Amino acid sequence: MVFIRALITVVLVWGAIMTSAAHAAEEPPHTVTFSAGSIEIREYQPMILAEVEVSGDMAAAGNRGFRPLAGFIFGDNQKPGEASSADIAMTAPVIQSRSEKIAMTSPVTQERSDGETWRVAFVMPPEWSMETLPQPNDARIELRQLPARRMAAIRFSGGPSEKRFQKKAKELSDFLSQQGYEIIGEPIYARYNPPWIPTFLRRNEVMIEIAR
Repeated sequence: MVFIRALITVVLVWGAIMTSAAHAAEEPPHTVTFSAGSIEIREYQPMILAEVEVSGDMAAAGNRGFRPLAGFIFGDNQKPGEASSADIAMTAPVIQSRSEKIAMTSPVTQERSDGETWRVAFVMPPEWSMETLPQPNDARIELRQLPARRMAAIRFSGGPSEKRFQKKAKELSDFLSQQGYEIIGEPIYARYNPPWIPTFLRRNEVMIEIAR
């Protein structure tokens, strides 16, 4: 029963998001500089993420992270210097990556966490800045500014199977290595469609940051 209620909540929230997304940019601003079949190299402009750290397997963590983030963009927030809240349109995709920790003795070195902790994030529309974006009421949500980045992406269809994402992540990393690109980031899993879209029509991506 709990699982059914959670599933209904996710479906309803996805529906509301996809309706509001019609009035927002479909994706974060970027330029495609290279394309080969299902693989693209993209130059992304700076963006802001609203993200939350959750535990569980990929699917469970995605659902756990989705709900508080959806609450945030639908008004569970406070405008800077005001008592009112604001609705925030959302750009696609919803992104998910394994959480990492940075060794304090070497800020450049990163190591994986226990493998069961994930960061789930919504991308904020480009018209917002860190100064104007409403602050989340949920203390679990962190707003984070990302710089401009060069990302490699591989596109595929199907359901949110971690094995499928891992397979595509290896395919992308193998391609990048063969082409001489320097990988500087861990795989990011991206989902673009609500749950009721047939799996064979869904758009998924694995994205990996590469050096400029």
